Amino acid sequence: MRQKASQQPAVMMRIAIAGGGSFAYILAQEITKSAHPVLILTRQPHPEFEENLPSCQLVQVDYQNVEELHYVLRGVDLLISTISNNEQLNLIDAARRARVRCFVPSEFEGPLSHRPTRPTNNSNSTDPLDNRGSRAALDLLESWFQSRSHRMNYTVFSCGVFMERFARGGLQPWGIGTQLGLMGQMGIMSNDYLVNVEHGTAEVVERDSQGRTAYVAMTSMYDVARFVAAAVELTGTTRGSLGGVPLSLERWPREWRVRGDLLAVREVVGVCEMVRGVQFSVTRRTYQEAEAWANEYQRAGDVATYLYYQRLLQTANGRYSIRSTNLNELVNQSERTAFQPMRFREWLEQVWGPVL
Repeated sequence: MRQKASQQPAVMMRIAIAGGGSFAYILAQEITKSAHPVLILTRQPHPEFEENLPSCQLVQVDYQNVEELHYVLRGVDLLISTISNNEQLNLIDAARRARVRCFVPSEFEGPLSHRPTRPTNNSNSTDPLDNRGSRAALDLLESWFQSRSHRMNYTVFSCGVFMERFARGGLQPWGIGTQLGLMGQMGIMSNDYLVNVEHGTAEVVERDSQGRTAYVAMTSMYDVARFVAAAVELTGTTRGSLGGVPLSLERWPREWRVRGDLLAVREVVGVCEMVRGVQFSVTRRTYQEAEAWANEYQRAGDVATYLYYQRLLQTANGRYSIRSTNLNELVNQSERTAFQPMRFREWLEQVWGPVL
């Protein structure tokens, strides 16, 4: 069972969430089930937070004003970001100056070690899918972590792909993923990633360049929020201990790895067909074929479709595969935090069952 709001956590912390979008709201909804005070940083008013989460304190901020951010963040222990690019870089600088103990960047995707480290497709960029300033943010966080004065820890929650990407309209209704290369051929907005459940179509690369089966980890964003809240609740307890020492924010690992499900790419298509009850129209491309398409669209200057094929290629390369987790196990060692994240088929049946 989850901890009740009336129970006091092992260690009281002041938690801030940067951003006013859907994922920030879901995070706040879960974290406020504990007694930790939660501060929401937003650019504009969000009455839905104030109406539905009255225990949260909302503060309107200008992410270009580091001094203002520094002032607002004083006394914050844990800062969770759902913003990106220069705004997140300013937030990191302000957090370090305000002596925030731990920073969680907006990096809710595959493991850090699975991202490209060398230029791809004759590009100068090591990661063509990094159009949110991920590398710059992680480099800045690492520099502050290594600093001899005012050292700030940081932790990434790696969760694979949000299951909500397979909902009607993909991630766009959630205000997420507008820069993730979710375009189909000819630049037509399709919200496709591997499978379009509504139209019963799929385009997949089932094996990597060496012929090995491609896998993808998936987690519902609601379960990701539950994992974040559980990590908060375990902090300061022996249940969340690492090596027998109670877990503190300073000892959070570089990466919390979580997942709801892990499927081969071909199994993703099969589960969708099973839930829909129809056979999909599936385009299966070899790795080399998809790579050739990516190169062709890059030469043609079609950035959106180039990124679309890059995402298929990097899926085949294991970018979103999480073989082993470290937070799933800790969460289930305590009755306060234990829960079972949804499997992909269960999620599909809940989301698509009533509308088909």
